[in-house]
Amino acid sequence: METENKLSNLRKLMNKHNFDAYIIPVTDPHLGEYIPAHWRCIAWFSGFTGSAGTIVITNDFAGLWTDSRYFLQAEEQLRNTGIELVKLKIPHSPEYIDWLKEKLKDGSTIGFDSKVVSIGLTGKFENFLENKNIQINTSKDLVGEIWQNRPPLPDSKIFDFNVKFSGVSREKKSDNVKQRMKEEGVDYHLLTALDDIAWTFNIRANDVKYSPLAVSFALIGFDNTSLFIDKKKIPDKLKKILSDAGISLMSYKEISKALMKLGKGTRIYLSPGSTNTWLYRSIPSFCKIIEGISIPAKLKAIKNPVEIEHVKNTMVKDGVALTRFFFWLERTIGKQKITEISASKKLNDFRNQQDLYQGPSFAAIAGYREHGAIVHYEPTPDTDIKLNPEGIFLLDSGGQYLDGTTDTTRSISLGNPTREEKRDFTLVLKGTIALSLIEFPLGTKGFQIEVLARKALWENGLNYGHGTGHGVGFFLNVHEGPQTIGTGASGNLETILEPGMILSNEPGIYREGKYGIRTENLLLIEKSRETEFGQFLKFKTLTLCYIDIKLVEKSLLLPEEKKWLNEYHKKVYELISPHLNTVERIWLKEKTKEI
Repeated sequence: METENKLSNLRKLMNKHNFDAYIIPVTDPHLGEYIPAHWRCIAWFSGFTGSAGTIVITNDFAGLWTDSRYFLQAEEQLRNTGIELVKLKIPHSPEYIDWLKEKLKDGSTIGFDSKVVSIGLTGKFENFLENKNIQINTSKDLVGEIWQNRPPLPDSKIFDFNVKFSGVSREKKSDNVKQRMKEEGVDYHLLTALDDIAWTFNIRANDVKYSPLAVSFALIGFDNTSLFIDKKKIPDKLKKILSDAGISLMSYKEISKALMKLGKGTRIYLSPGSTNTWLYRSIPSFCKIIEGISIPAKLKAIKNPVEIEHVKNTMVKDGVALTRFFFWLERTIGKQKITEISASKKLNDFRNQQDLYQGPSFAAIAGYREHGAIVHYEPTPDTDIKLNPEGIFLLDSGGQYLDGTTDTTRSISLGNPTREEKRDFTLVLKGTIALSLIEFPLGTKGFQIEVLARKALWENGLNYGHGTGHGVGFFLNVHEGPQTIGTGASGNLETILEPGMILSNEPGIYREGKYGIRTENLLLIEKSRETEFGQFLKFKTLTLCYIDIKLVEKSLLLPEEKKWLNEYHKKVYELISPHLNTVERIWLKEKTKEI
Protein backbone atom coordinates (compact mmCIF):
# COMPACT_ATOMS: atom_id res chain seq x y z
CA MET A 1 0.00 0.00 0.00
CA GLU A 2 1.46 3.38 -1.03
CA THR A 3 1.78 6.10 1.59
CA GLU A 4 -0.87 8.21 -0.16
CA ASN A 5 -3.36 5.34 0.20
CA LYS A 6 -2.38 4.84 3.83
CA LEU A 7 -3.00 8.54 4.45
CA SER A 8 -6.37 8.34 2.76
CA ASN A 9 -7.43 5.25 4.74
CA LEU A 10 -6.27 6.72 8.02
CA ARG A 11 -8.18 9.96 7.36
CA LYS A 12 -11.32 7.92 6.74
CA LEU A 13 -10.90 6.39 10.19
CA MET A 14 -10.24 9.85 11.64
CA ASN A 15 -13.55 11.05 10.24
CA LYS A 16 -15.29 7.95 11.55
CA HIS A 17 -14.04 8.68 15.10
CA ASN A 18 -14.42 12.47 14.76
CA PHE A 19 -10.67 13.08 15.08
CA ASP A 20 -9.41 16.41 13.76
CA ALA A 21 -5.80 15.37 14.22
CA TYR A 22 -4.03 12.07 14.78
CA ILE A 23 -0.52 11.53 16.12
CA ILE A 24 1.85 8.67 15.32
CA PRO A 25 4.96 8.47 17.52
CA VAL A 26 8.11 6.51 16.72
CA THR A 27 7.87 4.37 19.88
CA ASP A 28 6.48 1.17 21.34
CA PRO A 29 4.79 0.41 24.70
CA HIS A 30 8.24 0.40 26.33
CA LEU A 31 9.24 3.75 24.78
CA GLY A 32 12.70 2.54 23.79
CA GLU A 33 14.95 3.74 20.97
CA TYR A 34 15.18 0.51 19.01
CA ILE A 35 11.81 -1.13 18.66
CA PRO A 36 10.49 -4.43 17.27
CA ALA A 37 8.98 -4.48 13.78
CA HIS A 38 5.49 -4.93 15.27
CA TRP A 39 5.54 -1.34 16.52
CA ARG A 40 7.52 0.40 13.78
CA CYS A 41 4.44 2.35 12.75
CA ILE A 42 6.17 5.41 11.30
CA ALA A 43 8.52 3.31 9.16
CA TRP A 44 5.60 1.30 7.77
CA PHE A 45 3.34 4.30 7.31
CA SER A 46 5.80 6.79 5.79
CA GLY A 47 9.07 5.05 4.92
CA PHE A 48 11.02 7.19 7.40
CA THR A 49 13.36 4.94 9.38
CA GLY A 50 14.98 7.39 11.81
CA SER A 51 14.88 6.74 15.54
CA ALA A 52 13.31 10.12 16.44
CA GLY A 53 10.19 11.62 14.94
CA THR A 54 6.46 12.22 15.22
CA ILE A 55 3.88 12.28 12.46
CA VAL A 56 0.86 14.57 12.82
CA ILE A 57 -2.06 14.18 10.43
CA THR A 58 -5.02 16.50 9.96
CA ASN A 59 -7.64 16.56 7.22
CA ASP A 60 -5.49 18.81 5.04
CA PHE A 61 -1.91 18.29 6.27
CA ALA A 62 0.52 15.53 7.19
CA GLY A 63 3.93 16.31 8.64
CA LEU A 64 6.88 14.57 10.25
CA TRP A 65 8.58 16.52 13.03
CA THR A 66 12.21 15.46 13.56
CA ASP A 67 15.56 16.97 14.53
CA SER A 68 18.69 17.97 12.61
CA ARG A 69 20.23 14.49 12.74
CA TYR A 70 17.55 13.34 10.30
CA PHE A 71 16.81 16.37 8.10
CA LEU A 72 18.63 15.07 5.02
CA GLN A 73 17.46 11.50 5.56
CA ALA A 74 13.83 12.54 6.04
CA GLU A 75 13.86 14.72 2.93
CA GLU A 76 14.90 11.69 0.88
CA GLN A 77 12.58 9.15 2.50
CA LEU A 78 9.48 11.37 2.54
CA ARG A 79 9.78 12.50 -1.07
CA ASN A 80 6.46 12.06 -2.95
CA THR A 81 4.69 10.55 0.08
CA GLY A 82 2.36 13.45 0.84
CA ILE A 83 4.06 13.84 4.23
CA GLU A 84 6.10 17.01 4.73
CA LEU A 85 9.26 17.35 6.80
CA VAL A 86 8.91 19.83 9.66
CA LYS A 87 12.29 20.72 11.13
CA LEU A 88 12.44 20.92 14.89
CA LYS A 89 14.07 24.10 16.15
CA ILE A 90 14.88 22.46 19.48
CA PRO A 91 15.78 18.75 19.29
CA HIS A 92 13.53 16.26 21.11
CA SER A 93 10.84 18.83 21.92
CA PRO A 94 7.11 18.36 21.11
CA GLU A 95 6.83 21.52 19.01
CA TYR A 96 3.93 19.98 17.10
CA ILE A 97 1.76 20.56 20.17
CA ASP A 98 2.11 24.32 19.68
CA TRP A 99 1.35 23.86 16.00
CA LEU A 100 -1.82 21.90 16.82
CA LYS A 101 -2.87 24.49 19.38
CA GLU A 102 -2.61 27.17 16.73
CA LYS A 103 -4.24 25.24 13.88
CA LEU A 104 -7.13 23.43 15.58
CA LYS A 105 -10.43 25.11 16.32
CA ASP A 106 -12.31 24.99 19.61
CA GLY A 107 -14.16 21.71 19.99
CA SER A 108 -11.56 19.72 18.04
CA THR A 109 -10.35 16.26 19.06
CA ILE A 110 -6.80 14.90 18.94
CA GLY A 111 -6.30 11.15 18.83
CA PHE A 112 -3.39 8.84 19.60
CA ASP A 113 -2.73 5.37 21.01
CA SER A 114 -2.13 5.58 24.77
CA LYS A 115 -0.01 2.41 24.67
CA VAL A 116 2.81 4.12 22.73
CA VAL A 117 2.80 7.58 24.30
CA SER A 118 4.48 8.31 27.63
CA ILE A 119 2.47 9.73 30.48
CA GLY A 120 4.92 12.62 30.48
CA LEU A 121 4.03 13.53 26.90
CA THR A 122 0.31 13.09 27.55
CA GLY A 123 0.68 15.50 30.46
CA LYS A 124 2.30 18.05 28.16
CA PHE A 125 -0.65 17.75 25.79
CA GLU A 126 -3.09 18.33 28.61
CA ASN A 127 -1.15 21.30 29.98
CA PHE A 128 -0.69 22.98 26.59
CA LEU A 129 -4.33 22.57 25.62
CA GLU A 130 -6.00 23.18 28.98
CA ASN A 131 -7.03 26.74 28.07
CA LYS A 132 -8.46 25.69 24.73
CA ASN A 133 -11.51 23.54 24.20
CA ILE A 134 -9.65 20.65 22.56
CA GLN A 135 -10.33 17.07 23.55
CA ILE A 136 -7.80 14.21 23.65
CA ASN A 137 -8.84 10.65 22.80
CA THR A 138 -6.13 8.06 23.54
CA SER A 139 -8.14 4.89 22.92
CA LYS A 140 -7.55 4.22 19.22
CA ASP A 141 -4.66 2.61 17.35
CA LEU A 142 -5.68 3.74 13.88
CA VAL A 143 -2.46 2.60 12.24
CA GLY A 144 -3.08 -0.88 13.60
CA GLU A 145 -6.53 -0.88 11.98
CA ILE A 146 -5.13 -0.31 8.48
CA TRP A 147 -1.83 -2.22 8.82
CA GLN A 148 -2.29 -5.40 6.83
CA ASN A 149 0.13 -8.27 7.48
CA ARG A 150 1.50 -6.49 10.52
CA PRO A 151 4.55 -8.31 11.93
CA PRO A 152 3.70 -10.39 15.02
CA LEU A 153 5.09 -9.72 18.48
CA PRO A 154 8.69 -10.92 18.71
CA ASP A 155 9.18 -14.46 19.98
CA SER A 156 12.92 -14.99 20.49
CA LYS A 157 14.04 -17.36 23.22
CA ILE A 158 15.11 -15.83 26.54
CA PHE A 159 18.50 -16.91 27.87
CA ASP A 160 20.24 -16.70 31.21
CA PHE A 161 22.96 -14.04 31.34
CA ASN A 162 25.73 -15.71 33.28
CA VAL A 163 26.91 -14.03 36.46
CA LYS A 164 30.52 -14.44 35.26
CA PHE A 165 29.68 -11.64 32.82
CA SER A 166 27.14 -9.62 34.85
CA GLY A 167 29.26 -9.68 38.00
CA VAL A 168 26.21 -9.57 40.29
CA SER A 169 23.47 -12.20 40.71
CA ARG A 170 19.82 -11.45 40.01
CA GLU A 171 19.07 -12.07 43.69
CA LYS A 172 21.60 -9.45 44.76
CA LYS A 173 20.32 -6.99 42.18
CA SER A 174 16.78 -7.50 43.42
CA ASP A 175 17.93 -6.87 46.99
CA ASN A 176 19.67 -3.67 45.88
CA VAL A 177 16.54 -2.44 44.11
CA LYS A 178 14.41 -3.19 47.17
CA GLN A 179 16.85 -1.34 49.41
CA ARG A 180 16.44 1.74 47.24
CA MET A 181 12.66 1.24 47.30
CA LYS A 182 12.80 1.33 51.11
CA GLU A 183 14.72 4.59 50.93
CA GLU A 184 12.05 6.00 48.59
CA GLY A 185 9.28 4.75 50.88
CA VAL A 186 7.43 2.79 48.19
CA ASP A 187 5.73 -0.61 48.12
CA TYR A 188 6.20 -1.48 44.43
CA HIS A 189 8.44 -0.52 41.53
CA LEU A 190 7.01 -0.77 38.00
CA LEU A 191 9.67 -1.53 35.39
CA THR A 192 8.77 -0.73 31.78
CA ALA A 193 12.13 -0.13 30.04
CA LEU A 194 13.40 -3.36 28.53
CA ASP A 195 17.04 -2.74 29.44
CA ASP A 196 16.08 -2.19 33.11
CA ILE A 197 14.30 -5.54 33.13
CA ALA A 198 17.08 -7.42 31.34
CA TRP A 199 19.66 -6.02 33.76
CA THR A 200 17.62 -6.67 36.93
CA PHE A 201 16.80 -10.29 36.13
CA ASN A 202 20.06 -11.17 34.30
CA ILE A 203 18.22 -12.24 31.18
CA ARG A 204 18.83 -11.48 27.53
CA ALA A 205 16.99 -12.21 24.27
CA ASN A 206 16.74 -11.06 20.65
CA ASP A 207 13.34 -9.39 20.55
CA VAL A 208 14.84 -6.04 19.59
CA LYS A 209 17.23 -5.54 16.71
CA TYR A 210 20.74 -4.58 17.90
CA SER A 211 19.86 -4.79 21.61
CA PRO A 212 19.67 -8.17 23.45
CA LEU A 213 16.30 -7.49 25.05
CA ALA A 214 13.06 -9.33 25.82
CA VAL A 215 9.67 -7.65 25.43
CA SER A 216 8.36 -7.67 29.00
CA PHE A 217 7.20 -5.68 32.01
CA ALA A 218 8.03 -6.22 35.67
CA LEU A 219 6.53 -5.32 39.02
CA ILE A 220 8.84 -5.57 42.02
CA GLY A 221 7.38 -5.76 45.52
CA PHE A 222 8.90 -6.71 48.86
CA ASP A 223 6.90 -9.93 49.10
CA ASN A 224 6.52 -10.75 45.42
CA THR A 225 8.23 -9.92 42.14
CA SER A 226 6.47 -10.57 38.83
CA LEU A 227 7.90 -10.72 35.32
CA PHE A 228 5.24 -10.20 32.65
CA ILE A 229 6.40 -12.00 29.52
CA ASP A 230 5.33 -14.55 26.94
CA LYS A 231 6.14 -17.69 28.95
CA LYS A 232 6.54 -19.80 25.80
CA LYS A 233 9.77 -17.90 25.12
CA ILE A 234 11.42 -19.08 28.35
CA PRO A 235 13.12 -22.51 28.41
CA ASP A 236 11.99 -24.77 31.25
CA LYS A 237 15.42 -24.71 32.88
CA LEU A 238 15.39 -20.91 33.02
CA LYS A 239 11.81 -20.91 34.34
CA LYS A 240 13.00 -22.92 37.32
CA ILE A 241 16.02 -20.67 37.83
CA LEU A 242 13.79 -17.60 37.88
CA SER A 243 11.27 -19.28 40.15
CA ASP A 244 14.01 -20.27 42.59
CA ALA A 245 15.05 -16.61 42.63
CA GLY A 246 11.54 -15.63 43.78
CA ILE A 247 10.33 -14.34 40.40
CA SER A 248 6.76 -15.16 39.36
CA LEU A 249 6.10 -15.48 35.63
CA MET A 250 2.94 -13.81 34.34
CA SER A 251 1.49 -13.28 30.87
CA TYR A 252 2.77 -10.16 29.08
CA LYS A 253 -0.78 -8.90 28.62
CA GLU A 254 -1.63 -9.26 32.33
CA ILE A 255 0.37 -6.22 33.46
CA SER A 256 -2.60 -3.81 33.29
CA LYS A 257 -4.81 -6.13 35.35
CA ALA A 258 -2.07 -6.58 37.93
CA LEU A 259 -1.80 -2.81 38.35
CA MET A 260 -5.57 -2.49 38.70
CA LYS A 261 -5.46 -4.92 41.64
CA LEU A 262 -3.08 -2.80 43.73
CA GLY A 263 -4.51 -2.14 47.19
CA LYS A 264 -5.66 1.14 48.67
CA GLY A 265 -2.80 3.30 49.89
CA THR A 266 -0.19 1.45 47.83
CA ARG A 267 2.82 3.58 46.94
CA ILE A 268 4.24 2.70 43.51
CA TYR A 269 7.45 4.03 41.95
CA LEU A 270 7.79 4.45 38.17
CA SER A 271 9.67 6.37 35.50
CA PRO A 272 7.32 8.75 33.63
CA GLY A 273 9.63 8.84 30.61
CA SER A 274 9.33 5.10 29.98
CA THR A 275 5.80 4.45 31.29
CA ASN A 276 3.06 4.63 28.71
CA THR A 277 -0.23 6.38 29.37
CA TRP A 278 -2.28 3.17 29.23
CA LEU A 279 -0.30 1.58 32.06
CA TYR A 280 -0.22 4.75 34.12
CA ARG A 281 -4.00 5.02 33.94
CA SER A 282 -4.35 1.37 34.97
CA ILE A 283 -3.09 2.28 38.44
CA PRO A 284 -6.05 2.94 40.78
CA SER A 285 -6.56 6.55 41.78
CA PHE A 286 -6.31 5.60 45.46
CA CYS A 287 -2.66 4.59 44.97
CA LYS A 288 0.17 7.06 45.42
CA ILE A 289 2.46 7.32 42.39
CA ILE A 290 6.09 8.34 42.97
CA GLU A 291 7.91 9.43 39.81
CA GLY A 292 11.64 9.42 39.09
CA ILE A 293 14.44 7.76 37.15
CA SER A 294 14.01 4.02 37.49
CA ILE A 295 16.11 2.46 40.24
CA PRO A 296 17.72 -0.17 37.94
CA ALA A 297 18.67 2.59 35.50
CA LYS A 298 20.58 4.37 38.27
CA LEU A 299 22.22 1.16 39.50
CA LYS A 300 23.29 -0.23 36.11
CA ALA A 301 24.74 3.11 35.04
CA ILE A 302 27.64 2.42 37.42
CA LYS A 303 29.45 -0.63 36.08
CA ASN A 304 30.76 -3.08 38.66
CA PRO A 305 34.44 -4.20 38.68
CA VAL A 306 33.67 -7.43 36.80
CA GLU A 307 31.86 -5.54 34.04
CA ILE A 308 34.66 -2.97 33.78
CA GLU A 309 37.33 -5.62 33.30
CA HIS A 310 35.20 -7.35 30.69
CA VAL A 311 34.66 -4.09 28.81
CA LYS A 312 38.41 -3.40 28.71
CA ASN A 313 38.95 -6.82 27.18
CA THR A 314 36.11 -6.27 24.72
CA MET A 315 37.67 -3.01 23.58
CA VAL A 316 40.83 -4.89 22.60
CA LYS A 317 38.82 -7.37 20.55
CA ASP A 318 36.81 -4.63 18.89
CA GLY A 319 39.98 -2.64 18.25
CA VAL A 320 41.52 -5.64 16.50
CA ALA A 321 38.45 -5.98 14.27
CA LEU A 322 38.50 -2.26 13.40
CA THR A 323 42.24 -2.30 12.71
CA ARG A 324 41.99 -5.28 10.40
CA PHE A 325 39.06 -3.64 8.63
CA PHE A 326 40.85 -0.35 7.97
CA PHE A 327 43.98 -2.26 6.89
CA TRP A 328 41.87 -4.25 4.44
CA LEU A 329 40.10 -1.12 3.20
CA GLU A 330 43.33 0.76 2.50
CA ARG A 331 44.88 -2.22 0.70
CA THR A 332 41.76 -3.04 -1.32
CA ILE A 333 40.15 0.26 -2.33
CA GLY A 334 40.61 1.00 -6.02
CA LYS A 335 41.39 -2.65 -6.74
CA GLN A 336 37.88 -4.02 -6.26
CA LYS A 337 34.47 -2.46 -5.85
CA ILE A 338 33.70 -1.45 -2.25
CA THR A 339 30.47 0.30 -1.33
CA GLU A 340 29.11 1.70 1.92
CA ILE A 341 27.06 -1.45 2.46
CA SER A 342 29.78 -3.93 1.52
CA ALA A 343 32.25 -2.07 3.76
CA SER A 344 29.82 -2.36 6.68
CA LYS A 345 29.39 -6.07 6.02
CA LYS A 346 33.14 -6.57 5.84
CA LEU A 347 33.62 -4.89 9.22
CA ASN A 348 30.95 -7.16 10.68
CA ASP A 349 32.87 -10.14 9.27
CA PHE A 350 36.00 -9.01 11.14
CA ARG A 351 34.02 -8.56 14.36
CA ASN A 352 32.46 -11.97 13.86
CA GLN A 353 35.94 -13.49 14.13
CA GLN A 354 36.21 -12.18 17.70
CA ASP A 355 35.35 -14.28 20.76
CA LEU A 356 31.84 -13.85 22.24
CA TYR A 357 30.62 -11.55 19.43
CA GLN A 358 26.83 -11.51 19.12
CA GLY A 359 26.17 -8.94 16.38
CA PRO A 360 26.14 -5.17 15.72
CA SER A 361 25.04 -2.82 18.52
CA PHE A 362 23.33 -0.58 15.94
CA ALA A 363 23.10 -0.22 12.18
CA ALA A 364 26.49 0.97 10.96
CA ILE A 365 26.59 4.60 9.89
CA ALA A 366 28.82 4.26 6.83
CA GLY A 367 28.83 7.65 5.12
CA TYR A 368 31.14 8.31 2.20
CA ARG A 369 31.73 11.92 1.17
CA GLU A 370 28.39 13.84 1.19
CA HIS A 371 26.61 10.96 2.94
CA GLY A 372 28.84 11.52 5.97
CA ALA A 373 27.05 14.83 6.50
CA ILE A 374 23.82 12.92 7.24
CA VAL A 375 24.41 12.39 10.94
CA HIS A 376 22.52 9.11 11.32
CA TYR A 377 22.88 7.93 7.73
CA GLU A 378 22.26 4.23 7.14
CA PRO A 379 23.01 3.13 3.58
CA THR A 380 20.27 1.33 1.70
CA PRO A 381 20.38 -0.37 -1.71
CA ASP A 382 18.89 2.83 -3.15
CA THR A 383 21.49 5.16 -1.57
CA ASP A 384 24.55 2.88 -1.50
CA ILE A 385 27.54 4.38 -3.30
CA LYS A 386 31.00 3.18 -4.25
CA LEU A 387 34.06 4.18 -2.21
CA ASN A 388 36.93 5.61 -4.24
CA PRO A 389 40.52 6.44 -3.23
CA GLU A 390 39.60 10.05 -2.46
CA GLY A 391 37.44 11.95 0.02
CA ILE A 392 36.43 11.22 3.61
CA PHE A 393 34.70 8.07 4.83
CA LEU A 394 32.86 8.30 8.18
CA LEU A 395 32.22 4.97 9.88
CA ASP A 396 30.25 4.85 13.13
CA SER A 397 29.72 1.28 14.29
CA GLY A 398 29.60 -0.95 17.31
CA GLY A 399 29.40 -4.51 18.48
CA GLN A 400 27.44 -6.52 21.00
CA TYR A 401 29.63 -9.01 22.85
CA LEU A 402 28.64 -11.16 25.80
CA ASP A 403 31.32 -9.22 27.66
CA GLY A 404 30.43 -5.68 26.60
CA THR A 405 28.95 -3.22 24.13
CA THR A 406 31.04 -0.99 21.86
CA ASP A 407 30.48 2.19 19.84
CA THR A 408 33.31 3.78 17.82
CA THR A 409 33.41 6.43 15.10
CA ARG A 410 36.39 7.09 12.87
CA SER A 411 36.64 9.44 9.90
CA ILE A 412 39.44 8.55 7.53
CA SER A 413 40.82 10.07 4.34
CA LEU A 414 40.75 7.72 1.36
CA GLY A 415 43.02 10.01 -0.66
CA ASN A 416 44.82 13.31 -0.29
CA PRO A 417 42.86 15.45 2.21
CA THR A 418 42.10 19.08 1.45
CA ARG A 419 43.09 21.95 3.68
CA GLU A 420 39.47 22.39 4.77
CA GLU A 421 39.10 18.70 5.61
CA LYS A 422 42.25 18.72 7.74
CA ARG A 423 41.21 21.90 9.55
CA ASP A 424 37.74 20.56 10.33
CA PHE A 425 39.10 17.19 11.41
CA THR A 426 41.63 18.76 13.73
CA LEU A 427 39.11 21.12 15.33
CA VAL A 428 36.88 18.12 16.06
CA LEU A 429 39.85 16.19 17.43
CA LYS A 430 40.72 19.08 19.74
CA GLY A 431 37.24 18.69 21.25
CA THR A 432 37.68 14.94 21.69
CA ILE A 433 41.01 15.52 23.42
CA ALA A 434 39.79 18.37 25.63
CA LEU A 435 36.99 16.23 27.05
CA SER A 436 39.36 13.28 27.49
CA LEU A 437 41.80 15.33 29.56
CA ILE A 438 39.43 17.15 31.91
CA GLU A 439 39.44 16.53 35.66
CA PHE A 440 36.24 17.55 37.40
CA PRO A 441 34.84 17.47 40.94
CA LEU A 442 32.38 14.83 42.08
CA GLY A 443 28.92 16.36 41.72
CA THR A 444 29.50 17.58 38.17
CA LYS A 445 26.76 17.03 35.58
CA GLY A 446 27.50 16.22 31.95
CA PHE A 447 26.15 19.42 30.45
CA GLN A 448 28.56 21.42 32.63
CA ILE A 449 31.61 20.09 30.77
CA GLU A 450 30.21 19.70 27.26
CA VAL A 451 31.54 23.09 26.14
CA LEU A 452 35.04 21.57 26.16
CA ALA A 453 34.12 19.41 23.18
CA ARG A 454 32.68 22.38 21.28
CA LYS A 455 35.10 25.18 22.21
CA ALA A 456 37.51 24.84 19.27
CA LEU A 457 34.60 24.61 16.83
CA TRP A 458 32.75 27.58 18.35
CA GLU A 459 35.88 29.71 18.15
CA ASN A 460 35.82 29.12 14.40
CA GLY A 461 32.08 29.68 13.92
CA LEU A 462 31.32 25.95 13.68
CA ASN A 463 29.00 23.64 15.61
CA TYR A 464 27.20 20.30 15.52
CA GLY A 465 23.54 19.55 16.18
CA HIS A 466 23.73 16.42 18.31
CA GLY A 467 24.77 15.72 21.87
CA THR A 468 28.37 15.01 22.75
CA GLY A 469 28.02 11.92 24.92
CA HIS A 470 25.55 9.17 25.77
CA GLY A 471 25.74 6.38 28.30
CA VAL A 472 26.49 2.85 27.10
CA GLY A 473 25.13 -0.39 28.53
CA PHE A 474 26.86 -3.69 29.26
CA PHE A 475 25.66 -6.14 26.60
CA LEU A 476 22.53 -3.98 26.55
CA ASN A 477 21.57 -0.74 24.79
CA VAL A 478 24.32 1.16 23.03
CA HIS A 479 22.45 4.34 24.05
CA GLU A 480 21.67 4.04 27.73
CA GLY A 481 21.12 6.78 30.30
CA PRO A 482 20.65 8.38 32.67
CA GLN A 483 24.24 9.67 32.34
CA THR A 484 24.74 12.07 29.43
CA ILE A 485 27.02 14.82 28.20
CA GLY A 486 25.14 17.76 26.85
CA THR A 487 21.68 16.56 25.93
CA GLY A 488 18.56 15.20 27.57
CA ALA A 489 17.81 13.05 24.52
CA SER A 490 19.65 9.98 25.76
CA GLY A 491 19.75 10.69 29.47
CA ASN A 492 18.85 12.98 32.32
CA LEU A 493 20.54 16.38 32.49
CA GLU A 494 20.42 16.36 36.30
CA THR A 495 22.37 13.09 36.57
CA ILE A 496 25.69 13.47 38.36
CA LEU A 497 28.71 11.87 36.72
CA GLU A 498 30.08 9.10 38.96
CA PRO A 499 32.96 6.59 38.90
CA GLY A 500 32.07 3.47 36.94
CA MET A 501 29.90 5.22 34.36
CA ILE A 502 30.71 4.76 30.67
CA LEU A 503 29.93 7.51 28.17
CA SER A 504 30.73 8.35 24.58
CA ASN A 505 32.84 11.32 23.53
CA GLU A 506 31.82 12.27 19.98
CA PRO A 507 32.10 15.85 18.71
CA GLY A 508 31.71 16.31 14.96
CA ILE A 509 31.28 18.66 12.03
CA TYR A 510 28.99 18.16 9.03
CA ARG A 511 29.19 20.05 5.75
CA GLU A 512 26.12 19.36 3.63
CA GLY A 513 26.99 18.05 0.20
CA LYS A 514 30.65 17.56 1.14
CA TYR A 515 31.47 15.32 4.11
CA GLY A 516 30.97 14.55 7.77
CA ILE A 517 33.66 14.20 10.43
CA ARG A 518 33.19 12.63 13.85
CA THR A 519 35.72 11.08 16.22
CA GLU A 520 34.11 8.97 18.94
CA ASN A 521 35.70 7.14 21.84
CA LEU A 522 34.09 5.56 24.88
CA LEU A 523 35.17 6.90 28.26
CA LEU A 524 35.13 5.34 31.74
CA ILE A 525 34.84 7.66 34.73
CA GLU A 526 37.47 6.95 37.40
CA LYS A 527 38.52 8.60 40.62
CA SER A 528 41.37 11.07 40.28
CA ARG A 529 42.92 13.04 43.14
CA GLU A 530 41.29 14.21 46.33
CA THR A 531 42.08 17.72 47.53
CA GLU A 532 40.79 20.07 50.20
CA PHE A 533 38.08 20.90 47.66
CA GLY A 534 36.84 17.33 47.51
CA GLN A 535 37.07 14.26 45.30
CA PHE A 536 37.99 14.84 41.65
CA LEU A 537 37.22 12.49 38.77
CA LYS A 538 38.77 11.84 35.36
CA PHE A 539 38.06 9.98 32.15
CA LYS A 540 39.87 6.86 30.98
CA THR A 541 39.62 6.32 27.23
CA LEU A 542 38.47 2.74 26.57
CA THR A 543 38.27 2.68 22.77
CA LEU A 544 41.34 1.30 20.98
CA CYS A 545 41.46 2.36 17.35
CA TYR A 546 43.95 4.62 15.57
CA ILE A 547 43.01 8.18 14.63
CA ASP A 548 43.91 9.14 11.06
CA ILE A 549 46.96 11.39 11.46
CA LYS A 550 46.89 12.08 7.72
CA LEU A 551 43.92 14.33 8.51
CA VAL A 552 45.60 16.14 11.41
CA GLU A 553 46.76 19.72 10.90
CA LYS A 554 49.61 19.65 13.40
CA SER A 555 49.92 23.43 13.61
CA LEU A 556 46.47 23.62 15.20
CA LEU A 557 47.34 21.27 18.06
CA LEU A 558 48.76 22.48 21.36
CA PRO A 559 51.71 20.58 22.90
CA GLU A 560 49.46 18.86 25.45
CA GLU A 561 47.09 17.80 22.65
CA LYS A 562 49.95 16.29 20.65
CA LYS A 563 51.11 14.52 23.81
CA TRP A 564 47.64 13.03 24.35
CA LEU A 565 47.43 11.82 20.75
CA ASN A 566 50.92 10.28 20.84
CA GLU A 567 50.26 8.54 24.16
CA TYR A 568 46.90 7.29 22.94
CA HIS A 569 48.46 5.87 19.78
CA LYS A 570 51.22 4.24 21.79
CA LYS A 571 48.57 2.50 23.92
CA VAL A 572 46.62 1.43 20.82
CA TYR A 573 49.71 -0.15 19.29
CA GLU A 574 50.79 -1.89 22.50
CA LEU A 575 47.37 -3.49 23.10
CA ILE A 576 46.32 -4.24 19.51
CA SER A 577 49.56 -5.26 17.78
CA PRO A 578 50.02 -8.61 19.62
CA HIS A 579 46.82 -9.81 17.93
CA LEU A 580 47.90 -8.88 14.39
CA ASN A 581 50.07 -10.58 11.81
CA THR A 582 53.43 -9.10 10.82
CA VAL A 583 52.17 -7.06 7.86
CA GLU A 584 49.27 -5.66 9.89
CA ARG A 585 51.60 -4.74 12.76
CA ILE A 586 53.93 -2.83 10.45
CA TRP A 587 50.94 -0.98 9.00
CA LEU A 588 49.55 -0.11 12.45
CA LYS A 589 52.99 1.08 13.59
CA GLU A 590 52.95 3.65 10.79
CA LYS A 591 49.36 4.69 11.60
CA THR A 592 50.23 5.27 15.25
CA LYS A 593 53.61 6.97 14.84
CA GLU A 594 54.32 10.13 16.82
CA ILE A 595 53.49 13.47 15.32
